[in-house]
Amino acid sequence: MIRLLLAVLLGTPLLAQAMTLRDDAANTDEGRVSICYNYGCKQQEDVRYPASTLDRLGRRLAAARSAAEERALIAEALGRLYRVAATQTPVGADRSGNFLDAGADGRMDCIDHSTSTTRLLQLLEARGGLRFHRVVETARRTSVIFQHFSAVIEELSLAERLERLPPGEALAGCNCTEDGLVIEGPDGADVARPGERYAVDSWFVDNGEPAVVLPLAEWLNGGGPNVQ
Repeated sequence: MIRLLLAVLLGTPLLAQAMTLRDDAANTDEGRVSICYNYGCKQQEDVRYPASTLDRLGRRLAAARSAAEERALIAEALGRLYRVAATQTPVGADRSGNFLDAGADGRMDCIDHSTSTTRLLQLLEARGGLRFHRVVETARRTSVIFQHFSAVIEELSLAERLERLPPGEALAGCNCTEDGLVIEGPDGADVARPGERYAVDSWFVDNGEPAVVLPLAEWLNGGGPNVQ
């Protein structure tokens, strides 16, 4: 605080330096996320995520050069975050679907997963880890008998992506030319699709495995691994 006050009094360069130090200090804070389990968020426990773990995941996510790459890295990061949760809560017993872990303490249904995964994604987003996507509300799909929920992310526009980058990192973090033209991947797979939504569904996998990420429209139509 004293350094910040001096910066205000003595000029802009020192102010900028002080603000940088403040931001760096903020990133040393651990994260806390309430994880749901035992179906329907019947039980919740706060999980502490060390700053070192979150920083490593942040650096890993920063390596993404397209929205598609970031989605793959998000899936891996969630697996890691759930493994950490398993060291502090019973969720290590969770298996894909609802039947393989029936009756186990720590089992998670789609409500547990969609709620917890959304919170984990919000933690990553709040720390600047998501540069190509935003976290949005959970989605629900229904069939004749069953309903299923999932966390959801939405791809950002180019302008929104650039706003999330630190100064001077626009070209490194955005797959674009100096005039903002988005560069497609060699097979066209990495074309930007602003507004496109994707289900991020950790219910499909065992605890600690990468989440399944697929277009929301496909998920709503029943897409995803065949687990029950």
